[in-house]
Amino acid sequence: MNFHRTVLLQETIDGLKVVPGEKYIDATLGGGGHTEEILRRGGEVLAIDTDLDAINYVKGKISSSKLHLAHGNFRDIKNIAIKNRFEKVSGIVFDLGVSSHQIDSNERGFSYQQNGPLDMRMDSNSPIKAADLINLLNKNELSDIFYKFGEESNSRAISNAIVSARKIGTIQTTNDLVTIIARVYKIPEHRLDQMKRTRIAKKIFQALRIAVNNELDVLREALNESSSLFLPKGRLGVITFHSLEDRIVKNAFIDFEKRGLGIVVNKKPLLPNRLEMKTNKRSRSAKLRFFEKN
Repeated sequence: MNFHRTVLLQETIDGLKVVPGEKYIDATLGGGGHTEEILRRGGEVLAIDTDLDAINYVKGKISSSKLHLAHGNFRDIKNIAIKNRFEKVSGIVFDLGVSSHQIDSNERGFSYQQNGPLDMRMDSNSPIKAADLINLLNKNELSDIFYKFGEESNSRAISNAIVSARKIGTIQTTNDLVTIIARVYKIPEHRLDQMKRTRIAKKIFQALRIAVNNELDVLREALNESSSLFLPKGRLGVITFHSLEDRIVKNAFIDFEKRGLGIVVNKKPLLPNRLEMKTNKRSRSAKLRFFEKN
């Protein structure tokens, strides 16, 4: 089973400067790529994920006395760290991408390329699904989500089309939503190939996922909580996949530096090399930034 292909793996681990015997937090476990490499280099890891599928997958994949798994949201990273005796660590990594497993599992509802329920919850125990937002919010609320979290220029037209469509019936699946979006662009359903689906639906699905999981507020809280967990020279590495996330990370690191907490390691983000972008198309938008504690 290929749960997830880790992006910028070498650059992230090198940037963390892993020292054998010291403690590290992988705040977004996913398929365990970062965790496995930190362990291989002799570090002790607290690995956190809000998705139980990820926790269970890594339980079966990695057996190590130096691995500590925690099911939870990284917005609670400080409490989780204290509970697991990781109050002071030498490094923390956040990989903010949706895992390949989540995207490829049609029942999770993250993908506009395949049909599935409109879900998009990172944590399957969360109460709010994408379908709830699509079917219950008014057109102005939907438009705001699409514009704010997806930077979608056609947000009003798409929200109007959704509200009109749900007068006929409940919008339940990813295909239902993509078909409605396609009507705005006057694309017949039988002509919706992968390229067209990406062009018209990517920003809308991103916006819904961010809203369902409250991703941007959670990220701000987690970065702030993380800042108190480092030993001197400890490093925080964050991989982002869209401009909204990257802007939050960049501004947080600048703020940390102004407050005298440490230094921004790389003023410009590290990017995947050409080979990685060629062999893993999901890496193309990835950016990696590091901050180092004083």
